[in-house]
Amino acid sequence: MAYELIVVALGGNAIKQANEKGTTEEQFKNVDITAREIAPLIKKGFRLVITHGNGPQAGALLIQQEEAEEYVPAQTLATCGAMTQGQIGWMMQNRLSFRLKQEGIDRAVCTVVTQVQVSDEDPDFKDPSKPVGPFYTKEVALKLKEEKGYVVKEVKPGVEKGWRRVVPSPEPIDIVEKEAINDLVKNGVIVIASGGGGIPVKLNGDGSYSGVEAVIDKDRAGFKLAQAVGADRFVVLTDVEKACLNFGKPDQKELDFIHVDEAEKYLEEGHFLMGSMGPKIQACIRFVRWSKKEAIVTSLHKAGDALEGKTGTHIVP
Repeated sequence: MAYELIVVALGGNAIKQANEKGTTEEQFKNVDITAREIAPLIKKGFRLVITHGNGPQAGALLIQQEEAEEYVPAQTLATCGAMTQGQIGWMMQNRLSFRLKQEGIDRAVCTVVTQVQVSDEDPDFKDPSKPVGPFYTKEVALKLKEEKGYVVKEVKPGVEKGWRRVVPSPEPIDIVEKEAINDLVKNGVIVIASGGGGIPVKLNGDGSYSGVEAVIDKDRAGFKLAQAVGADRFVVLTDVEKACLNFGKPDQKELDFIHVDEAEKYLEEGHFLMGSMGPKIQACIRFVRWSKKEAIVTSLHKAGDALEGKTGTHIVP
């Protein structure tokens, strides 16, 4: 339906492809393709709030920070999150504004550098789970643990470079800038917010916020964003047209319309890995449980068809 408010969570392929180096030119090209797909949705009358990942960008920035420590002090993980929010937000608002003009649409596009509140009592601070940065051999990973104090884990058993640095990934509690975001939405602005899961902050005793060393999952934060703006639908755009059972196996089965209870059952059975489709389905389940409205998982290029019910995985109440 026209005039629906939809929160769109973009996957990493909307910004950087796996086989690319991640140059500014490459990322702008990918974001421009993304903007060309999103602009027609706005032309149809959908109101959008957009969020996105920042994994490759934050990982690259962390390496740059640490490799240059001899010359300038490295910035914190929270600061790197803020920097990549600004970087990707600029690219998106630049290209989406242009593509909207090509569609004959006069709409403002604005990025809100967003803080997302977490609890410093979250159990993930004691047992970090979020991989960041490149893959390492066991020997290199253990050396980084000793020299830099990294927490490292084997994330791909049996692979030579199967080790990565891991950092805490606490649950998002609240969107700090939700009032500002809602004011912009009410005034017809297309908002890009909570990029990379948002800048993780904790609430201090004096009412201030301070950054914490963590990375928030962007899909879970996307649900909190959808909750904050009262979205009519939550749409997760990734690199596959539909979520699947037994993905990559001979008995792979695509999912079309499924009840939220079914989605929860499949998640518990391990059909959706927590390093890929798992957080997306989990965030969709949370949205459907909260809103009693549908969530969709599909590919960027099929977003329009999915919103019309023609494709995609629809999780319904």
